[in-house]
Amino acid sequence: MKNLSITLCLFYAIFCTAVISTKATAREVTLTTELQSYSGNGAYLAIYVTNAADQYQETLWVAGQKSKYYKHLTGWARASGLQASEYDGLTGAGVTSGKTLTITLDLADAYIDSGYQLKIDTSVEDKRDNRNDIVVPLTTAGLR
Repeated sequence: MKNLSITLCLFYAIFCTAVISTKATAREVTLTTELQSYSGNGAYLAIYVTNAADQYQETLWVAGQKSKYYKHLTGWARASGLQASEYDGLTGAGVTSGKTLTITLDLADAYIDSGYQLKIDTSVEDKRDNRNDIVVPLTTAGLR
Protein backbone atom coordinates (compact mmCIF):
# COMPACT_ATOMS: atom_id res chain seq x y z
CA MET A 1 0.00 0.00 0.00
CA LYS A 2 1.24 3.47 -0.80
CA ASN A 3 2.38 5.69 2.02
CA LEU A 4 -0.08 8.56 1.73
CA SER A 5 0.48 12.11 2.85
CA ILE A 6 -3.23 12.85 3.04
CA THR A 7 -5.75 12.13 5.72
CA LEU A 8 -7.35 9.22 3.88
CA CYS A 9 -5.34 6.05 4.27
CA LEU A 10 -6.33 2.46 4.03
CA PHE A 11 -4.83 0.48 6.87
CA TYR A 12 -5.16 -2.72 5.01
CA ALA A 13 -7.11 -4.63 2.48
CA ILE A 14 -6.90 -8.33 2.97
CA PHE A 15 -8.86 -11.29 2.02
CA CYS A 16 -10.32 -12.54 5.27
CA THR A 17 -11.90 -15.64 3.90
CA ALA A 18 -11.64 -17.56 0.69
CA VAL A 19 -13.93 -20.49 0.43
CA ILE A 20 -14.53 -22.55 -2.65
CA SER A 21 -18.19 -22.08 -3.36
CA THR A 22 -20.60 -24.53 -4.85
CA LYS A 23 -19.79 -23.07 -8.26
CA ALA A 24 -16.96 -24.90 -10.01
CA THR A 25 -15.63 -21.77 -11.71
CA ALA A 26 -15.65 -19.23 -8.88
CA ARG A 27 -14.54 -18.75 -5.31
CA GLU A 28 -16.53 -16.90 -2.72
CA VAL A 29 -14.20 -14.27 -1.30
CA THR A 30 -14.74 -11.87 1.58
CA LEU A 31 -12.81 -8.62 1.32
CA THR A 32 -12.39 -6.29 4.28
CA THR A 33 -11.13 -2.73 3.87
CA GLU A 34 -10.64 -0.46 6.87
CA LEU A 35 -10.26 3.30 6.62
CA GLN A 36 -8.02 5.28 8.90
CA SER A 37 -9.76 8.08 10.76
CA TYR A 38 -9.84 11.38 8.87
CA SER A 39 -11.97 14.51 8.85
CA GLY A 40 -14.34 14.96 5.97
CA ASN A 41 -17.08 13.32 3.98
CA GLY A 42 -17.57 9.71 2.96
CA ALA A 43 -15.11 7.75 0.89
CA TYR A 44 -15.60 6.10 -2.48
CA LEU A 45 -13.88 2.90 -3.51
CA ALA A 46 -13.72 0.99 -6.78
CA ILE A 47 -12.56 -2.61 -6.56
CA TYR A 48 -11.66 -4.13 -9.90
CA VAL A 49 -9.48 -6.70 -11.68
CA THR A 50 -6.71 -6.14 -14.24
CA ASN A 51 -4.72 -8.74 -16.18
CA ALA A 52 -0.94 -9.22 -16.32
CA ALA A 53 -0.72 -6.47 -18.97
CA ASP A 54 -2.56 -4.10 -16.58
CA GLN A 55 -5.69 -4.11 -18.77
CA TYR A 56 -9.05 -3.71 -17.09
CA GLN A 57 -11.08 -6.92 -16.87
CA GLU A 58 -14.02 -6.42 -14.55
CA THR A 59 -15.53 -4.30 -11.79
CA LEU A 60 -16.12 -6.25 -8.59
CA TRP A 61 -17.59 -3.52 -6.36
CA VAL A 62 -18.05 0.24 -6.14
CA ALA A 63 -18.66 1.77 -2.70
CA GLY A 64 -20.42 5.12 -2.59
CA GLN A 65 -23.86 6.00 -3.85
CA LYS A 66 -23.32 9.36 -5.56
CA SER A 67 -22.26 8.34 -9.05
CA LYS A 68 -21.15 11.91 -9.83
CA TYR A 69 -18.04 11.17 -7.71
CA TYR A 70 -17.12 7.96 -9.54
CA LYS A 71 -14.99 9.96 -12.01
CA HIS A 72 -12.61 10.62 -9.10
CA LEU A 73 -11.79 6.90 -8.95
CA THR A 74 -9.45 7.67 -11.81
CA GLY A 75 -7.86 4.34 -12.74
CA TRP A 76 -11.14 2.49 -12.62
CA ALA A 77 -13.10 5.34 -14.25
CA ARG A 78 -10.72 5.49 -17.20
CA ALA A 79 -10.56 1.70 -17.61
CA SER A 80 -14.30 1.04 -17.27
CA GLY A 81 -15.33 4.07 -19.30
CA LEU A 82 -17.76 4.84 -16.48
CA GLN A 83 -20.35 2.81 -18.33
CA ALA A 84 -23.22 2.05 -15.98
CA SER A 85 -23.26 -1.52 -17.32
CA GLU A 86 -19.81 -1.98 -15.75
CA TYR A 87 -21.03 -1.28 -12.23
CA ASP A 88 -24.79 -1.77 -12.37
CA GLY A 89 -25.76 -3.97 -9.45
CA LEU A 90 -22.24 -3.78 -8.02
CA THR A 91 -22.61 -0.68 -5.88
CA GLY A 92 -23.25 -0.14 -2.22
CA ALA A 93 -23.09 2.38 0.53
CA GLY A 94 -19.91 4.34 1.01
CA VAL A 95 -17.62 3.94 3.95
CA THR A 96 -16.54 6.76 6.26
CA SER A 97 -13.72 7.73 8.57
CA GLY A 98 -12.49 4.90 10.78
CA LYS A 99 -15.09 2.46 9.49
CA THR A 100 -14.77 -0.96 7.90
CA LEU A 101 -16.32 -2.13 4.65
CA THR A 102 -16.79 -5.88 4.23
CA ILE A 103 -18.12 -7.39 1.03
CA THR A 104 -18.45 -10.95 -0.21
CA LEU A 105 -18.24 -11.68 -3.90
CA ASP A 106 -17.62 -14.48 -6.37
CA LEU A 107 -14.16 -14.31 -7.92
CA ALA A 108 -13.59 -16.32 -11.12
CA ASP A 109 -11.09 -19.15 -10.68
CA ALA A 110 -9.49 -18.08 -13.98
CA TYR A 111 -8.13 -14.99 -12.19
CA ILE A 112 -6.20 -17.01 -9.59
CA ASP A 113 -2.49 -17.67 -10.23
CA SER A 114 -2.74 -16.27 -13.76
CA GLY A 115 -1.14 -12.84 -13.35
CA TYR A 116 -4.34 -10.96 -12.51
CA GLN A 117 -4.44 -8.26 -9.85
CA LEU A 118 -7.12 -6.83 -7.61
CA LYS A 119 -6.96 -3.04 -7.55
CA ILE A 120 -8.66 -0.52 -5.30
CA ASP A 121 -8.94 3.16 -6.17
CA THR A 122 -10.10 5.52 -3.41
CA SER A 123 -11.44 9.03 -3.13
CA VAL A 124 -13.04 11.25 -0.49
CA GLU A 125 -15.30 14.17 -1.36
CA ASP A 126 -13.22 17.38 -1.36
CA LYS A 127 -10.00 15.44 -0.68
CA ARG A 128 -7.34 13.74 -2.78
CA ASP A 129 -8.04 10.88 -5.21
CA ASN A 130 -5.84 7.78 -5.01
CA ARG A 131 -5.43 5.65 -8.10
CA ASN A 132 -4.16 2.11 -7.37
CA ASP A 133 -4.26 2.81 -3.65
CA ILE A 134 -4.02 -0.93 -3.15
CA VAL A 135 -2.85 -3.56 -5.61
CA VAL A 136 -3.01 -7.24 -4.62
CA PRO A 137 -1.85 -10.10 -6.88
CA LEU A 138 -4.61 -12.71 -7.17
CA THR A 139 -2.76 -15.83 -6.04
CA THR A 140 -3.76 -18.90 -4.10
CA ALA A 141 -1.48 -17.78 -1.27
CA GLY A 142 -3.00 -14.29 -1.32
CA LEU A 143 -6.49 -15.68 -0.92
CA ARG A 144 -5.59 -17.18 2.42
